Amino acid sequence: MIHENQQYRSPSTYTAGMLASVLIGGLAGAVTMLLLAPQSGKDTRKQIQEKSIELRGRTTELMGDTMAQVRTKANTITVGLKDRRQEFAMKQLENLSDAARAGKKAIESS
Repeated sequence: MIHENQQYRSPSTYTAGMLASVLIGGLAGAVTMLLLAPQSGKDTRKQIQEKSIELRGRTTELMGDTMAQVRTKANTITVGLKDRRQEFAMKQLENLSDAARAGKKAIESS
């Protein structure tokens, strides 16, 4: 239940926010590491390169997982919509059949 002062957040909005948070956190960590590094510049650059490769790998993995979740949700929604369309079409056919029978009965009784 959503209260008046709460807003609905779609999964894609939540995912985008989560990814932005991960990237911002990674950048903040990299900057902190640069400022507090007790080693030479060459060693620091090498460490930054290794950490960025690691972060890129984790981000790629997270994006892959997120995209899989989005695809699963989209498929679930699509199947649900197809089911609803079929139910609606069947209901309309039933209504049309009922109307045709009623019309036929009216014509026969007149």
